Amino acid sequence: MDYLNTIKRIKALAETGLVYAQNGYEIERNQELIDLSKELMAAIVNQPIETIDRFYLPPKEYPTPKVDVRGFILNEKDEILMAKEVMDGKWTIPGGWADIGFTPAEIAVKEVEEETGIKSEVVRLLAVYDKRCHNHPASPFYVYKIVFLCRMMGGELRGAFDIEDSGWFKLDSLPELSEDRIVQSQMEELFLLAKNDTLPVVFD
Repeated sequence: MDYLNTIKRIKALAETGLVYAQNGYEIERNQELIDLSKELMAAIVNQPIETIDRFYLPPKEYPTPKVDVRGFILNEKDEILMAKEVMDGKWTIPGGWADIGFTPAEIAVKEVEEETGIKSEVVRLLAVYDKRCHNHPASPFYVYKIVFLCRMMGGELRGAFDIEDSGWFKLDSLPELSEDRIVQSQMEELFLLAKNDTLPVVFD
């Protein structure tokens, strides 16, 4: 199962590469990785490659929401850890699409460190948002957003290839929010939840 999980991750990474491919070389190499991963899957489950191909045909896949996982961290001054997106030049709490092969909590910790340089651990679940139910801009995807309260364990602030900057902000002096990722009402609700561990997890 560990090998199969690794192969699924390779396939998912190659499919992501196809989405962002900018030339024929990248398309060819990512498609080759997808084909190789399906060959390995076929060998592990002892099925012909045609069966694997049929399983992954898009028309036969049941459409499901995409999952966005984020970490909410407060420092000793009750400032919120945030990251500035290169894509729109605006700010959000660190996070991103869930990667195959990781638990939701592992994704939160990984995304926080990758985007801000801060090492953390998950404390508890704060919210599971249906993006449709909040004041986000229109999106081509149907998205669930999972937000964990995390505790800072070390590291130093920095950016990343898709993150322009990172920093700590008071709730009453937030920078311009990347509203495709987070909105003001969610920031206020998450802060309240983080400060009061007797409140229940928020959903929808």
